[in-house]
Amino acid sequence: MVRTGSASVAAGPTLAVVAREAGVSVPTASKVVNGREDVAPETRRRVTEALDRLGYVRRPRFDAAKTSGLVDLVVHSLETSWSGAVLHGVEAAAHDAGLEVVVSAGLTRNRAGRPDRGWMDKLTARGSSGVLFNLAELTSSQYGWLDQHRIPYVLIDPVLEPPPGVVSVGAANWQGGVTATEHLLALGHERIAVVAGHQRKMCSSARVAGYRSALAAAGMRQRPEYVRHAGFEESAAHRRTLELLDLPGPPTAVFVCSDHMALGVYEALAERGLRVPDDISVVGFDDLPEARWTTPALTTVRQPLSEMAATALRLLVRMMEGERPESTRTELSTRLVERASTAPPRD
Repeated sequence: MVRTGSASVAAGPTLAVVAREAGVSVPTASKVVNGREDVAPETRRRVTEALDRLGYVRRPRFDAAKTSGLVDLVVHSLETSWSGAVLHGVEAAAHDAGLEVVVSAGLTRNRAGRPDRGWMDKLTARGSSGVLFNLAELTSSQYGWLDQHRIPYVLIDPVLEPPPGVVSVGAANWQGGVTATEHLLALGHERIAVVAGHQRKMCSSARVAGYRSALAAAGMRQRPEYVRHAGFEESAAHRRTLELLDLPGPPTAVFVCSDHMALGVYEALAERGLRVPDDISVVGFDDLPEARWTTPALTTVRQPLSEMAATALRLLVRMMEGERPESTRTELSTRLVERASTAPPRD
């Protein structure tokens, strides 16, 4: 048996229990489970909510032994260079392993933000033998469904701390935050701000923790007003940068927790007539292609996205073969890529 989650999952409720919870007949509940169209929208909503609330598990409809050459990759979005790097890593590793990959974008939740059962049913219908999730926020019922069906899965850069026992691959975000801040300290900067992502996301909180650790190790005072969260959005990073510049003692350097947000920082600095790095230094995080396209080119912390994705695929193959990784968390190292956006502070 391949163990993919935190603990063994007990048999879920029967369809009769779900029907009683939703106040419908068993045949009606069965129609919803099987995707039939002849169900009123309000009835479908009640049944779907009962399915998710009770953790109902639909039995697999495929023979995994006949479809072992197919795996799923579920990504947050297909519109970013981040996703492109992940796809490149997965495809290269899958080719080496003789596997085919089905790519889906944003299917773990529906338009209302609720858990979406559709992708789970499609997964069983295709007969995929494993799943990779990139930047996905899975619910406890979805984790339970995967465990119950004995479908191996690996998380690539999970948004939140996964349950115990779940296998994941990420980057050394804390060390990356330390490296970025130490670089600015070595240049002589003392007023260093950070434009972070989401407070609750693992990668963002780890990068901010590394920033704080580097300041503390250097004996520098940490200023709460220098920590701004922008949710990994370019427009929000633009606003947070303007707020930093309006402080009585604005920073002389900014550590930005993603290259995408650094574009918003650059825009805000240009609006105020400030030059990078003459007036203010900027360090990003990711080393996406846009880091090289900016003017000046962005000094950034490289996290090996393609290597992370390839590592996750190789771990998934081992799990599909019945092995269990020695460690549930694999972290790949980060490193600073120096370009033209940092310099010593002006006198």
